[in-house]
Amino acid sequence: MASARQIRPLTRDNLAALPSSCVSCTRWELDAVHNSRAERDGTSAAAKAHWLSTTLLDWGSCGHLIYSDDHCVGFVTYAPPAYLPGFAAFATTPLAADAVGLATLYVRPEYRCRGLGRILIQSAAADVARRGIRAIEVVASETPHPCMVPAEFLRAVGFSTVRPHPVTPRLRLDLKSTSWREEVVEATLGRLRARRSLAVQRQDLN
Repeated sequence: MASARQIRPLTRDNLAALPSSCVSCTRWELDAVHNSRAERDGTSAAAKAHWLSTTLLDWGSCGHLIYSDDHCVGFVTYAPPAYLPGFAAFATTPLAADAVGLATLYVRPEYRCRGLGRILIQSAAADVARRGIRAIEVVASETPHPCMVPAEFLRAVGFSTVRPHPVTPRLRLDLKSTSWREEVVEATLGRLRARRSLAVQRQDLN
């Protein structure tokens, strides 16, 4: 049976569906000093929840979760640079004034290489473009890093380098075209479901 995949907005109610390490990570949501203090005091999870509530109230949607058969298997978060002071620690910032920052993109290891990361980027881009914002920017990683998005993956889905760096370049995705729309995300999900269904049928025949 083909798995059902669905995109849902990130809210306080489903924050706990994220991996526990992500629920209590404030690398991007707090500046370096406050992040270290929250880690020392054991208040990172509360700070993350407060950040989400404040951002949702002040700015609106700032993340999406992707579900497979009602299990959260990945998520993306994004917001204007003012809501992500953690970016200030990197030499390739500040982010451009006309862009939002991509903070986190995560897919559970057993679900990777299935196109879900691309879908999450598309869902964020569709939301941002609909709100009249011109671009998404991110400080990426050229080397494996648990809290940063790989630069190689981002380039593969349409980002380009705007501030080179051997380890942490800044990349940008311009949203000028009409390709970043909700129907693009739905079409991609539909293709994934169709491929999954076909794979299951072939297994049944063997």
